[in-house]
Amino acid sequence: MKVVVIGGYGVFGGRLAQLLLRDGHHVFVAGRNLRKAEKWATRHGGCPLRLDLSQSLVPIREVAPRVLIDAAGPFQLRERDPYGVARFCIEHRINYLDLSDDPAFTAGIETLDRAARAVGCFCLSGASSVPGISSAVVMAMSADLASIDVIETAILPGNRAPRGRSVIAGLLSQIGMPMRVWRGGQWRQMDTWSDKKTYGLGHGLRRSGWSINVPDLALFPDFFAARSVMFRAGMELAVLNCALSVLVVLRRSGFARNRRWQVPLVHCVSAMLFPFGTDRGGMAVYVTGTKDGRPVRRSWHLIAEAGQGPFVPGVAVRALLRRPETIRPGARPCLAEATLGQIKEAMSDLAIKTQLIEDARPTLFQVALVERWNDLPPAVRRLHSVQDMESFSGRAWVERGTAVIARLAAWFFQFPDAGDGVPLTITKTRTARGEIWERNFAGRIFRSYLTPSRPYHYKERFWAFNYEQELPVRNGALHLWVSRGWFLGIPIPRMLLPRSDSREFESDGAFHFDVSLFAPLGGGLIVRYRGSVSPDGQE
Repeated sequence: MKVVVIGGYGVFGGRLAQLLLRDGHHVFVAGRNLRKAEKWATRHGGCPLRLDLSQSLVPIREVAPRVLIDAAGPFQLRERDPYGVARFCIEHRINYLDLSDDPAFTAGIETLDRAARAVGCFCLSGASSVPGISSAVVMAMSADLASIDVIETAILPGNRAPRGRSVIAGLLSQIGMPMRVWRGGQWRQMDTWSDKKTYGLGHGLRRSGWSINVPDLALFPDFFAARSVMFRAGMELAVLNCALSVLVVLRRSGFARNRRWQVPLVHCVSAMLFPFGTDRGGMAVYVTGTKDGRPVRRSWHLIAEAGQGPFVPGVAVRALLRRPETIRPGARPCLAEATLGQIKEAMSDLAIKTQLIEDARPTLFQVALVERWNDLPPAVRRLHSVQDMESFSGRAWVERGTAVIARLAAWFFQFPDAGDGVPLTITKTRTARGEIWERNFAGRIFRSYLTPSRPYHYKERFWAFNYEQELPVRNGALHLWVSRGWFLGIPIPRMLLPRSDSREFESDGAFHFDVSLFAPLGGGLIVRYRGSVSPDGQE
């Protein structure tokens, strides 16, 4: 098959061209620099082709390929029509694929769908690691799940993986910028390169990743009907990750807005640090959902050895072009166009290994309550079934104690002021160790950090105070009683413990709460808040 690869002598385009040559395709290596194309073709094979996207696309028509692959990103930064190459291909009945990882560009390719179908050719955007491979993995792992709670993906390259200017430019174009993320059934805003998380991929590979914007975040919520979708990426060397974090701070402060000097600087620093670190990289995809009424998490880990990580973005294209007749005409994002089996087959000759793991994924309260969990009514189980981030909104009626010790305690812990019908939002976030609860009473916020304890108990930390609470279930209501406490890790005598008379229950199908805290030594009521909340976002 005759194929043109734009950017075919670049980091990712060059690896893709090598894979296509191995499969026997007639590959034209295209780019602005004919000398580089000739040098690459002399070393690896294929035919050099000079092609400057800012001038003329006529050389494509003269070659008349069956498929054109655009690997010359970043696509979103092209000053002229970003879809100019795709339009040209449709006009000349050439099938089109690209390696875009930009959400807006990849989703926007659908504007060409009618024209592509009219001439009978396919036009797929994002036929790369994301969403090309990630969607194939999610599709395979979620096939028998009744619902999907969380989809999480991370790409963690080794430091000795080559990084071209286009890759760096694409990353720097979004660092510190706001992005929309679908979490808990609703869109939330966060900054790119935030929300750090560490991943263990097995075989001694452990890396940290930060949130960045990719097509998965925009496309997966609807395509897979998932409640939360997240993506992170990170460098192997901490110094590079720290440098990007500093850049985020500078941009938030109004500095470093001129990005022209940043790309060559980061590229230069990256080249200087190239000898350090390793040539091992990884990718991970996690799907958490419900199977047979039980929460499970499936993990797919990919580890690329011997510097072969840069081949991974081209694997989806390779898999697709082995069966081009199965690709239906039209323009769309590359979502599950290839199966996971086809993806694995397409990298079988690379130094890449994968593994699939399934684990139970009970929530904190499911673990703590053991068999008592099944005694809770649905509304209470719903509030305690958070796998990522969920928020619940309603109203509360708040009373405050008047004794001096009660006032001091309420001030220290930032408990809400007294009021009737106070707007309340509870946001729960699952962490590696437990959960974070944030309660927002009309703008007055207090947080607590929950972690596991012995059966039928959990621990809740407020600043330097850590309290263990017992969880009896009586008549369908969950009670919460303070049983032990610590201050800075030092046990608090029982007589100095606050008393809790709190319960959670269901009424008319809604979650209700009635929380009362009393000061020790007969100090009286500290705070009481009662009311009801309902889940935010789509159910």
